[in-house]
Amino acid sequence: MPHGFLGRLLEVDLTNGKTRDVVINQRFYRMFLGGRGLATWLLWKRLGEKWEKIDPLNPDNILLVLTGPLTGYYPGARLCISGKSPQNNGVIGSTLATEVAVELKAAGYDGIIITGASKDPVYLYIEDDEVELRDASRIWGKGSRETWKYIMEDTKSSYARNGATTPPAFIYIGPAGENLVRTAVVMSKWTHAAGYGGYGAVMGSKRLKAIVVKGNNPLPKVAKPDRYKELFNRVIEQLLKRHGMRAWGTAQGFWSVAYDSSSEPVKNWQEEWHNVAEFNQFEFEKRVWRKRYWSDWGCPTSCLKVSCVKKRDEVYLTDAPDYEMAAYLGPNLGVFKPEDVTYLSALIDELGLCGIQTGNVIGFASELYQRGILTKNDIGYELKWGDVEAITRIIEDITYRRGIGKILAEGTYRAALTISELKGVDVLKYAVQVKGVGVGAHGIRSGKDYPDLHAYASSVQGADHTSVAPEKDAVFFDSAVICIFNGVDWNTMIAMQNAVTGWNTTSKEVLDEIGVRVLTLQRILLLLGGPDVFWDPRIHDDNPPRFYEPLPSGPYKGKTVEKKDVEEKKREYYKELGWDELGIPTDETLEKLGIKEALREVKRIRERLKFSS
Repeated sequence: MPHGFLGRLLEVDLTNGKTRDVVINQRFYRMFLGGRGLATWLLWKRLGEKWEKIDPLNPDNILLVLTGPLTGYYPGARLCISGKSPQNNGVIGSTLATEVAVELKAAGYDGIIITGASKDPVYLYIEDDEVELRDASRIWGKGSRETWKYIMEDTKSSYARNGATTPPAFIYIGPAGENLVRTAVVMSKWTHAAGYGGYGAVMGSKRLKAIVVKGNNPLPKVAKPDRYKELFNRVIEQLLKRHGMRAWGTAQGFWSVAYDSSSEPVKNWQEEWHNVAEFNQFEFEKRVWRKRYWSDWGCPTSCLKVSCVKKRDEVYLTDAPDYEMAAYLGPNLGVFKPEDVTYLSALIDELGLCGIQTGNVIGFASELYQRGILTKNDIGYELKWGDVEAITRIIEDITYRRGIGKILAEGTYRAALTISELKGVDVLKYAVQVKGVGVGAHGIRSGKDYPDLHAYASSVQGADHTSVAPEKDAVFFDSAVICIFNGVDWNTMIAMQNAVTGWNTTSKEVLDEIGVRVLTLQRILLLLGGPDVFWDPRIHDDNPPRFYEPLPSGPYKGKTVEKKDVEEKKREYYKELGWDELGIPTDETLEKLGIKEALREVKRIRERLKFSS
């Protein structure tokens, strides 16, 4: 019997409504941990031979909902959502805070494999060994608040009959996911989302509105209880000392990332610096925060802040918002008023969109309007910087694929290709994205924020700011599955994993073997791509053109990134991982990592790149 995990996944075929248990050999947990790592392995094993032909929004795609070996044991609870991504046609391990992770383990599963597609809208209800597909037609088309209320009422009699006193946890999609918007998310509660990857659209394509889980069993036993308790207390002590994160969360960055570091997106990254004083955590605290120190399950960091605003005769209860949401829906769109930024964040969550990716594509469209490439006739209204009503309207147009929203719903990269063709102008230079994924709200030109020169260009997850190259540590957090903001020193985290599982892993093994193994498989599947978009590393392993333009203002005015330096850093990074100069894993590396079967996929990549050269 394994420790810390069950060795069992639940597979649900939505096409025929059948379910079965899938047993995973313990060896593969040791090789890939869980979450992002296990997802990559499962997708490769099941879809690798036909990867290029799989449309992420067709029933052939697989949606994975996975825990990790530290789920339920490490402070906080996160879940990993994955599959073939509608954004980059590769694999992204997208995580979100939710009690579903713990409930799944308590129900007896390490995760869920969802295949096929339902004819009618359904939600999946799991309570221990009871698995049922239920009608979701009444909430199809509904936003977060109505979906939340309905599921809480609809499941009340189910969990109560077994003596449970607390309701189940669930994840779900909004209208954006139902309409197959590529920037749609998988939501939890009202404000949490697995944003990168576009997996809300994958759920929507499967006509799956929600996954509801109630577990009534204890978690799997840990291998070394006394050692585990000692380490758990050590982690708690370290986290409680992080007063800045507890007091402000990532809102600490509202002012500092722009004013101090010149690294915040302003008007689609035309600027990265501003001095608008009201855009800081103190103003948000004073004007919109209603509750401080809000935590998810078992989290001592308590970085969340409950906010409340009134807009359009409605009251919106939401999160702080966090830095990424605020930056992309604020300065990136020329909006600086805390009430407006909080409202836009709440609207994005209500509709089930990613604030980063949707903010990125709206910023792109707004710059095209500024430059006269898109006109009022194209959009249907003026799309000026800072116009909250116009931004509201375009968010809704994207959600429901209306007018220009139908193009923008495809995400920044695909929208740029379409608009370039329609207008006869190359607009890719205004698209701040890498391999189909909008860049996280941290610029690289000043060199004062955390991403390295090649951080986005080399990432296997596109421009995901939570997994920038070098990203071996991100693999651990996404596979274990734990929150990066609750990370402590490596020795303690690895020791806790060993105390839970009974393994004897070292930091070197986790980073240089498991981490590289996962990254290598992700890289292979990313380069396979298809069916609508393929990536050529000679072209697409690069920063957005904007990042090579000099910063126009602020203390680092004139500073930029040199392409030759990026190329040098990329080559060094690929060599470190055992990949060739194009970032293609070598035969020797595949053999060393124990995934030599992937040679068949690598051969297809090499053949395609040779053909296209």
